[in-house]
This record gives sequence, C-alpha cells and structure tokens, in this order.
Amino acid sequence: MSRVVRFHSLGGPDVLRLEEREIPVPGPGEVLIKIEAIGLNRADVMFRTGRYLEKATFPSQMGFEASGTVLATGAGVTGVREGDSVAVLPGFDISKYGTYADHAIIPQAHVLLQPKGLSNVQTAGLWMAYLTAYGGLIEAGRLTAGDWVAISAASSSVGLAAIQIALQARALPVATTLTNDKRDALMLAGAHAVIATQEEPLYQRLLEHTGGRLSCAFDAVGGPQVVDLAQAMAPGGIIIIHGALSAEDTPFPLKLALKNSLTFRGYVYTEVTQNPECLARAQAFIADGIASGTLRPHIDSTFSLDEVVEAHRYLESNQQFGKVVLTT
Repeated sequence: MSRVVRFHSLGGPDVLRLEEREIPVPGPGEVLIKIEAIGLNRADVMFRTGRYLEKATFPSQMGFEASGTVLATGAGVTGVREGDSVAVLPGFDISKYGTYADHAIIPQAHVLLQPKGLSNVQTAGLWMAYLTAYGGLIEAGRLTAGDWVAISAASSSVGLAAIQIALQARALPVATTLTNDKRDALMLAGAHAVIATQEEPLYQRLLEHTGGRLSCAFDAVGGPQVVDLAQAMAPGGIIIIHGALSAEDTPFPLKLALKNSLTFRGYVYTEVTQNPECLARAQAFIADGIASGTLRPHIDSTFSLDEVVEAHRYLESNQQFGKVVLTT
C-alpha cells in the first residue's frame, strides 16, 4: 500500500486527508516515481481553496512538483528508466496526477533527470519557482544586463528565484516585502535594495533606488500597488503580473500606460512548460546557474508527509523565507 494526500471539498488545511491506496501502475506515456520530496507552492493553497486557474475534481490530489526515483515506466516512455533520479515539472492535471504521495504517476513530458549538484529536497523546490521566474523575467520581461527590476513578494520561493535569475542576467533587483523583518535576509540573498511596502512609500522608494530607470517589474501581488509600479516605470517599461496575492481589485492605470508606452503582461509558468523550445532555453539557463552556483533553491523548512496539514498552515502564515518541502 501507499499513502496519498487528497481533498474532497474546498477549504482550509484541514480538508487535506492522508489516505491509503495500492501503488499505482503507469499507463502508456506515464512514469511511476517513488517520491522523496515534494515542493509546496502558494498555488497549492489557491487550488485547495478554489482560487486557482485550474479547478479541482473531487476527490482531488495535490502537488505540482517533486523529486524521486523511477520505479517503472509505461509503454512508449523514453528518456528515463527504472532507477533514475528524477524531478517532476509542473503543468499537468494535478487533480489526477498530484505529487503529494509516497508514489506518483506522472506523464513523461513532465519528468526530467534530476540536476547534478542538488539534493532531493533542493530539487523538489526547483522547477516551479525557477521556471516561473525565468519565463517571467527572461522570456516575457526581456531582462538584460544593467536593467533595474522590481520583484514583489521577494521572500517567497519564486521571489528568491527571481533575485537569483536577475543576478545571473546581470540585472539589478529591487526586492519588495511587507515589513522590514526580512530586509537583511533579502540583502544577503542578492537584492540591491529592499522596500517594505507596509512601512515605506513604494513609488518614492523605487524612484530613489533606481533613479527613474526601472524597466521591469515582476509582480506576484496585483491590487492597488500596480499603480505605484506604473508610476515608477521608465518609458517603455513592462510589468509582468504572475500572481494575485492581493484581495483587492487590480486597476489598470491607462493614462500612465499611454504616456510612457508601458506594457502590462499577464504570465503563467505553463507558457514555458508547454513550449518545447522555451522549455529547452529555460533548462539550459537553469543548468548553467546551478553549475556556476548562481542558482540554488533556498529551503526554509521541511515537514513529513503526515504533517501536511501543519505544513499548509505554516505556508499560509507568511513566516517562511524560501521553499517549504514535504518529505516521505
């Protein structure tokens, strides 16, 4: 038998149930993986509460990413074989193929060999964060050397990945966070400046730090602060919105967009995972960063699979700095 986390209704962390099932058998094009570590994401919370782009089909599984070992492959699978250490790429139907389990069936297109130099726990925290940040900054944001970029929710796993990716592109990241509690840690993580948005005026501080040369914003929040970002943007700047953490509506500052030829761009990581050429570029960029030591997932804490409810409570507390990971 094998353990799997499912939920049968939308709600808080307590809807998550650790259930038993027989070890599943991979079908054509599928891979059976013995899961070692599972990366948790804000999207997990949104999915569990019905606020994500994808909606749950009950009883629903959970989980976008993981690391582990291939136990078996279905007909037609190539590129991985029994015994390989692998990573799970996000982008599949998580109601059907979730990673919160001792054993998981994953479509072959979402299984990669584990990058050298990373542990199972680090690998579990790699792909969702780094594909999101890479696609948003490099592909959609066209970030280049010398560009100033604002990164919101910077202490999250995606935010920290974005700081590292900006540095690898030789850009200049300005991190935003709610309070000053994480300022020192963000500076150590490579931010050129940190702005606490509940304690400082965002627009004014962005102008001070960038000298009016802010060319890109990578925003996980949305809501009213988008106007501050738009006011601080240099002509021709681009605002990449990849999340909706704010509970308030997100206005569109039309006159600022017209005056300064600004671009507002919605972005989701599947733009990378569903485009083979883009995914290959992302993999090469990330592999180079891992090899050079520029890119390294920051793990805040680990919980065991049977502590999944506690892990979700912690994830929702906003205390973490980096990735929260489950281990089996």
